[in-house]
Amino acid sequence: MVKYLLLIIAVAVAWRLYLWFRAPYDAPTRSVALAFLCMGLSYPAAMPGGASGIDTLAGHGMARLAQNLLLLLAVYFLMCFYLYSADGPGARRRARWEGVIMALVAVAITVAAVTVPHDELGKPYVTVDMTVPQIFLFYTIAGLYLMYAIGAAAWWSAAYARMSRRPHATGLWMAAIGLGGMAVACAIRAVFVTVRWSGGSVSYRVNTYASLLLVVSSLLFAAGVTYSVARARLTATRLWLRRRRDHRRLAPLWQLLIEVYPQNHLRPASLGFWDRWRARGVHRRYHRRIVECRDGLVDISPYVVGRGEGMNLLDLDPAQLAQRLRVAADMIRNDVPAPGQAVALAVPKGDDRDEDVRQLIAVSEVLRLSA
Repeated sequence: MVKYLLLIIAVAVAWRLYLWFRAPYDAPTRSVALAFLCMGLSYPAAMPGGASGIDTLAGHGMARLAQNLLLLLAVYFLMCFYLYSADGPGARRRARWEGVIMALVAVAITVAAVTVPHDELGKPYVTVDMTVPQIFLFYTIAGLYLMYAIGAAAWWSAAYARMSRRPHATGLWMAAIGLGGMAVACAIRAVFVTVRWSGGSVSYRVNTYASLLLVVSSLLFAAGVTYSVARARLTATRLWLRRRRDHRRLAPLWQLLIEVYPQNHLRPASLGFWDRWRARGVHRRYHRRIVECRDGLVDISPYVVGRGEGMNLLDLDPAQLAQRLRVAADMIRNDVPAPGQAVALAVPKGDDRDEDVRQLIAVSEVLRLSA
């Protein structure tokens, strides 16, 4: 489960940093990017390999201090994201005050960490001696601030979720529940710290459940933040695949029309190799082919529609229209004069703009099968 959490957080960090790169002066975007960056960096500091490396370089217990400082920064920037998103007149002033509080907390736990005797702080959370005053203060101060900041972020997430529509509301509710679970986990651990400081003990199983709640809540929060973006990317990918497929399926009709009316062939905006795969290039080539097919149908319409006959290709059987188009193309190649006036063949009915495109594809498929 931890591997999946790290993967989701890594994807979220990369995506948020990309958005920050695209909008470097947008305060909410910058705040959430820094929050995810600090959160992502805190996990390697907590892993056995990362913790031992930091402790070797900076001294025992410094990995624990680095992890908690990064978590403090992460939840502070998360609060800033909501403050800046509110865009109220006091947002920046409130963010500065919250920064002062976070700095005081960071100084307090740093002083507690560097004054711990020996290497006591470097021990795992479940075995560290909480009766040592500095260790008790370290975990209590950090835990209470995390509970406060995460709880405030959960409240704001739920408030925004109630005002939003799907899919953004779904992602915000997931983030709010995840943040709420993280705040509850911080509160539970604060109780554990107090119990152990007073001389009591907490069973290993209860500690495991609290850690599991924290991991699951963090996973849900990361998934909620990336949900709307991931869903939008999935929708865009489906559209990209469909338009690539439709572009290929229109090729037989397009080739027939361009062969007899080469002047309708629009000049490509880019001839680069990657333009065939980039989303913008695929959409541009798709729409250009649709325009070329529609223009070609207008030009060839005098040979397709008989004199005094009104016809919309959407009302005509695709096989019948394909046969008429082949006959019309042969007439144009033989320089037969147009028997009538040009008319619009592809006229969508109602508000369905893709209805004529589906009919064009059906005609093109008939041409391909009968070639």
